[in-house]
Amino acid sequence: MKGGKVLVFVLTIVALTSCKEMMPKAPKGSFIFDLNFLLHHDSIVILKTNNGLGMVAVSPKYQAKVFTSTADGFDGKSFGWIKYETFDLKQPDPHMNAFGGEDRLWLGPEGGRFSLFFKPGTKMEFDNWHTPSAVDNESWQLVSSSDSRVSMSKTTRIQNYAGTQLDIKLERDIEILEPEVVNQLLGISPGDMVKSVGFATVNTITNTGNKAWDETTGAPCLWNLDMFTPSPKTVIVVPYVDSATGKVATTNYFGEIAKERITYNKGILLFKADGKSRGKLGIPPNRAKNMAGSYDGSNRVLTITVFDIDSSAKYLNQEWKTDVAPFSGDAVNAYNDGPLAGGKQMGPFYEIESVSPAAFLKPGQKLTHKHSVFHFTGDKKALNTIALKTLGVSIKDITSALK
Repeated sequence: MKGGKVLVFVLTIVALTSCKEMMPKAPKGSFIFDLNFLLHHDSIVILKTNNGLGMVAVSPKYQAKVFTSTADGFDGKSFGWIKYETFDLKQPDPHMNAFGGEDRLWLGPEGGRFSLFFKPGTKMEFDNWHTPSAVDNESWQLVSSSDSRVSMSKTTRIQNYAGTQLDIKLERDIEILEPEVVNQLLGISPGDMVKSVGFATVNTITNTGNKAWDETTGAPCLWNLDMFTPSPKTVIVVPYVDSATGKVATTNYFGEIAKERITYNKGILLFKADGKSRGKLGIPPNRAKNMAGSYDGSNRVLTITVFDIDSSAKYLNQEWKTDVAPFSGDAVNAYNDGPLAGGKQMGPFYEIESVSPAAFLKPGQKLTHKHSVFHFTGDKKALNTIALKTLGVSIKDITSALK
C-alpha cells in the first residue's frame, strides 16, 4: 500500500483517541468525536491539507464513504452526519444499513422497470426493497493512498428488475483540496475571516460483462448522496435554469412537500432542511445547474456542492413505479428527513444529491461522474459574499424566505 505517512498519521490518532481521559475534550459534533468513534470500528484513512486544519475521513471498509470532514482541525465542527447506532447491529439490515456519510456512492435506479433495488416480478413496496450490497454493507478494496488522495474499488454483479445481469466495476478517487485551490475553482476570495475544507470525488463505473447496457436491457447510474446534520435554521439552495421550459422541480417523491417549506423564484429554489418533515425534490436535467448548497444559520456553515451535469443526456427515473418512462428522471435531488407515519425516524439529516446519466456502456466501456463538496464557516459577511458569487443568492434571502 502506498502512503506510509497516512498509516503513521492514523496510528498516531488511534493512540491519542484510545485514551479514555480524552473523551471529555471531545464533545459530540466535533471532528475528533466522530473520528474517535469511527476508529473503534475501522482503520479510517485521513486526508489533510498542508496547514493541518482541513481534514477528511474516508473509509474503504464502509463502502468508500467520506464519513465527515472539518475545516478547523480535530476540535472543529464535524460536517458529516453519522448514525452511530447502525455500527452496533449484529446482523446487517436486509433493506439498508444507514451508517451515514458526508458523501456516499450508490447505484441507481432505485425504482422503475430497471430498478437495482427490487428483484424481478416483485411488488415495489418496502418489504421487497433491498439496497445492493456493494454500496450498502460490503467492504471495498483500498488501491492506494497518500496524505491528500485515496483510491478504492469494488467489483459486483447485480440483476436488475428486467432480469438483466450487470457485471460492474466501481472506482472512487477522493482528494482533499487546498484552500487556494478551492478558492480558484469557485472564483472566490474569502480572506482570513473564513475557514474552509473541500474535497473532490471521481466516481467511475465500468461494464465488465459481455453484453451492452442499453434502453432494452436497462442501464445503471452513479449516485452521490451527501448527508449532513440539520439545524432549525438550515436551508438547501438549488439554483436552476429559469429560462428553460417544463416543470422546475418534482416535489412529490414522498408526498407533496408543504408549501411553507419550499419556494422557487427567478432561478433559485429554497428548501427548508430542519430534519422535521420528510420530503424529497428533484430537478430535471434541462433545468439543472452544476451546483447546489445549503446554509446553516445556527452554526454559520455555508456548504457548496459542484457536480457534472449533461442537459442533453437521459437520466433514470427512480420512482417506485413500473409504468413510468424509465429514462425521464431528475439530475439533482435534495432530501429533508422527518418522522415516518408511525413516528420512527432514520435521522434527522438532510441530503444534497447528484446522479450521472444512464450508463449506456458496451463491454469494457466506462462512465465517470465528478462530485465535489466545500464547506465554509466564519464571518457572516464573508460567507454572504461567497453565497452571492456561487449560488447567486444572499444569506439574508436564504434565511428569511422560509421562516
